[in-house]
Amino acid sequence: MKVNVLSFGQVADITGETSLMISSVKNTAELNHLLQEQYPGLRAVKYLMAVNKKMIQTETSLNDGDTVALLPPFSGG
Repeated sequence: MKVNVLSFGQVADITGETSLMISSVKNTAELNHLLQEQYPGLRAVKYLMAVNKKMIQTETSLNDGDTVALLPPFSGG
């Protein structure tokens, strides 16, 4: 199973990538853990997750081909 991970803003600065393919994660908690292991700088940054363009607040199951966006804090007006 592969998941496409998109990163934006300071999250992309930390990972050095705007797009990553991640294999073998079942849910967003596993993905978050894996990313923080690979990119320790993410531990110090708050970011939101969206799965297939829907913001999530809790652990969410992932399927092959899903897209997960890592979004830094933002404000609007």
